[in-house]
Amino acid sequence: MDIIQEALKKGQKALSEYDSKRLLSAYGFPVVREKLVNSRSAAVKAAKEIGLPVVLKGCSPEIAHKTEKKLIEVDRRSIKEVERAYEAIVERAGSVPLDGILVQEMVKGSRELVIGMIRDAQFGPCVMFGLGGIFTEVLKDVSFRIAPLEKRDAVEMAREIKGAPVLNSFRGMPPVDMDLLVTLLINAGKLGLELDAVKEVDVNPLIIFGDKPIAVDALVVLEEKGMP
Repeated sequence: MDIIQEALKKGQKALSEYDSKRLLSAYGFPVVREKLVNSRSAAVKAAKEIGLPVVLKGCSPEIAHKTEKKLIEVDRRSIKEVERAYEAIVERAGSVPLDGILVQEMVKGSRELVIGMIRDAQFGPCVMFGLGGIFTEVLKDVSFRIAPLEKRDAVEMAREIKGAPVLNSFRGMPPVDMDLLVTLLINAGKLGLELDAVKEVDVNPLIIFGDKPIAVDALVVLEEKGMP
């Protein structure tokens, strides 16, 4: 895909969050509403169009962990807060070159999942699924399957994690749209099979908004052997 080839020509080792989600969207992943802006006034305009509250993030292929670098401002509820957040992120970025600032819809959900793709040296593209957010590294509650996935494979891997009950009706929340979730797991495998230049995909968190999974953050790691 053009997004990947352009990134490889620039010598990038990963796609920016914005481009990562553009790629995932092409594979059927619902992604959070967002705009990439390069000025404070554009950030304000984007916030008004998307609707407050919003999240602002520094966007660059060189930034994998925005929280650690303090390049994310969450739950900005007024135009003044948006302006201050924009300026703060630009200042903290310092010498890190930014593609711009992402202004995102604030998506809230009590359930966070993760979908990933890892290119294993022996087995090739493998799909990962589990509990997302801070729980991914802490609980390591994940399942794996070798791509390509059939529907039954995706259903099995979703149901075999210890946290699988959160996919059902839970504390007054509706059951997760399993048809959509299964499709995303299958498509994560397709992405790995079709795009040799993609070494790894990490969609985390995949927030359940109502009953629909929405990609709120994503990282696509590249490998140079995919260069034509």
